[in-house]
Amino acid sequence: MSQNINIRNKRASFDYEFIEKFTAGIVLAGTEIKSIRAGKASLVDSFCYFANNELWTKGIHISEYKFGSYYNHIEKRDRKLLLNRKELDKIERKVKESGLTIVPVKLFISDKGYAKLIIALAKGKKTYDKRETLKTKDAKRDMDRARKH
Repeated sequence: MSQNINIRNKRASFDYEFIEKFTAGIVLAGTEIKSIRAGKASLVDSFCYFANNELWTKGIHISEYKFGSYYNHIEKRDRKLLLNRKELDKIERKVKESGLTIVPVKLFISDKGYAKLIIALAKGKKTYDKRETLKTKDAKRDMDRARKH
């Protein structure tokens, strides 16, 4: 039962420069994991924050499960992320010290069948950085095209 669920936050790589990435487990309800396995989730405009020494994510949209009855979940609720204490302390320290933000980058299903979320410590890009990123991407695309012909 190899599932290839790979939900990306493409906007995050455009708006932020990733400094360090972590893989976190995510606490889900029964209907939420079923919707994720069906590919019905979005990471756009989502972010992570600390509350009571725990890391939470806000803004991840997981569509209602179409076969779920009144047990269905709330689509945009806050969800707890699972990391070990050492990682949590490191992330919290860096966020407080240097004003970095925590952004969900990718949601996927692990080999064991668990939903995992790759989060990144990120620094916001300025407008000129975004233009530079677009120029680099266009130049790379043009070189790849020229190589194929």
